[in-house]
Amino acid sequence: MTIELRIDDAIVTAEQGDTIRDVAARHGVEIPTLCWAANLTPVNVCRLCVVEVEGSRPLVPACSRPVEADMVVSTNSHRVRTSRRMVLELLASSVDLDRAEPELLDQIEEYGARPERFAAGATKHAPVKQQDELYVRDYQRCVLCYKCVEACGDDAQHTFAISVAGRGFDAHISTEFDTALPDSACVYCGNCIAVCPTGALTPLTEFVRREAGEWRPDQQSVTRTVCAFCGVGCNLDLHVQDGEVVKVTSPADHDITQGNLCIKGRFGWQHLR
Repeated sequence: MTIELRIDDAIVTAEQGDTIRDVAARHGVEIPTLCWAANLTPVNVCRLCVVEVEGSRPLVPACSRPVEADMVVSTNSHRVRTSRRMVLELLASSVDLDRAEPELLDQIEEYGARPERFAAGATKHAPVKQQDELYVRDYQRCVLCYKCVEACGDDAQHTFAISVAGRGFDAHISTEFDTALPDSACVYCGNCIAVCPTGALTPLTEFVRREAGEWRPDQQSVTRTVCAFCGVGCNLDLHVQDGEVVKVTSPADHDITQGNLCIKGRFGWQHLR
C-alpha cells in the first residue's frame, strides 16, 4: 500500500511498513546513524538518527519508526540538530574516537559538537584485551551501539557469545560471566568486527599496524574474490597494503554473506602470503 508524507519540504511516497530512514534515503535525504546497519535489526540505542514528527512530543528514531500517511517529518530542524550535537558530544567525551569510521568523525564536525564542554577525564580507561592471534578488544573506544551484540545473536551468527553487562555507567560489552574469549562461546567469525564503528573491535593485523603508525587505508587496494574454503560462494574483499593482505571484509550487499563470514573466510588468508 502506497502512502504519502512530507519530509522537510517535499511530498514523498512510501510503502506501508517503511521506516522514516528508508524513505528519506530513497529520496536523497541524509539522516546520520550509528547503531543502525543494513544487515542488523534496529535497536534504537544511539539516538543519533532522531527526527521531529509533527504531533509527537519526543523526537523519534528514524531508523525504526514506521511512516504513516500524511506524516510531517523534519530531519534538520534546530531541535533535531541540537539533540544530535548533544549525543555526539556525550559519546566523544566518554570514549576515544580516534579510530572511528570517517562518517562519525564527519558528523562531529558537521554538527559542531564540542566534547570538551564536559568534564575532563570522562573518557573510559580500559585495558586492551588480546587473548588470541585474530583480533583485539579495545573497549575504551566502545560506544555501546549494540551492533556487535546483534551480529553475534539473532541477526547473523546465533552464537550469543557477547552481550551488554552491567548497568548505567558500568554497562560494557562482555562474554558470558566475563570469561576469557577462548573459553567463551565465541566461534571467531569476526562478524562483530565487521560492524564495529569505532575500532573497539579490530583485527590483530590492523591493530599492530596502527600502533606502529603503519596503517594506511588510503594506500590500500581492495580486490573482490570468492572464498575457496567451501562451496557456499561467500565474497571476500581483500585489503592489500605494501603487497600484503592486511584485512578481509565482505560486502554488506552480497546476497549470500550480507557482510558476514566464518573464521576461515575472515581470518584464514595467511596462505596467500
